[in-house]
Amino acid sequence: MVDDEPHVPVLLDRCVELLAPALTRYDADGTGATLVDATLGAGGHAQRFLTQFAGLRLIGLDRDPDALRIAGERLAPFDDRITLVRTRYDDLAGIGDPVVRSSGIDAILFDLGVSSMQLDRPDRGFAYSTDAPLDMRMDPESELTAAVILNTFDEKALARLLREFGEERFASRIATRIVRRRATTPFSTTGELVELLYQAIPAATRRTGGHPAKRTFQALRIAVNAELESLRRAVPAALAALRPGGRIVVMAYQSLEDRIVKGEFTAATASRTPSGLPVELPGYGPEFVALTRGAERAGSDEIEVNPRSAPVRLRALERVGGE
Repeated sequence: MVDDEPHVPVLLDRCVELLAPALTRYDADGTGATLVDATLGAGGHAQRFLTQFAGLRLIGLDRDPDALRIAGERLAPFDDRITLVRTRYDDLAGIGDPVVRSSGIDAILFDLGVSSMQLDRPDRGFAYSTDAPLDMRMDPESELTAAVILNTFDEKALARLLREFGEERFASRIATRIVRRRATTPFSTTGELVELLYQAIPAATRRTGGHPAKRTFQALRIAVNAELESLRRAVPAALAALRPGGRIVVMAYQSLEDRIVKGEFTAATASRTPSGLPVELPGYGPEFVALTRGAERAGSDEIEVNPRSAPVRLRALERVGGE
């Protein structure tokens, strides 16, 4: 049965608006076009695209078998037009699809970060609002968990992880307390970690800086799932896989992700003519053009309906040379 929890897709209308020109250039109903939803999740974005474009073919990627199961049930009415693949989004070359290998992809969508479905499953350990095992794996077959990191990484490595992946200003202080606490009692649940964080972060910061566990949980999740490393590989792979005239939309929810996307997009839209020449050399112009001015954000109406859309930053490109 499809999950009963409402999973509201972020910036859904804008994603359709941006990708539609690439999906309808062969036929108004999307016939002949291929969309890769690289972060399928519960299938909310995919469902809208398949419903609106009756001829569209969709390839959905996710490393989480629960997500693939739930999305598969939701997308069952479109079974003849979908291919769901259990893989990380940086493995576009490995999805083994003959159409992709022979002619490329018309549109690619990335909706980064942890999904609403994962946050709403307490047993996965992503949320700091409920006590649960310290897991945080998007792929349950991966070996590394949040508990392994907390109980085995040395103090310096923990501090660096919290500082780099969580942008946590009290990283050293938290790491010291983690090492001290685990010497007598290893960490096993999210509640134990949250309790320590309340003690480690000064009261004045707790009153004004949001939930004290937010940055540490983000850092652990990113480390467990190698999210930034995957993203650094995924964006160039996606750009390379697009056909001329193809489009890509990426939605990021925290500054570390958006920084990577912005850097790759800036490079892709830059001229390749050597600096100092007075004119653009033929064939050396930018390979992509930007479809958004900087990063777009969700409006107040959407944030009110779907608070998880508040931090989103959307960027989009089109590959030069389409019909």
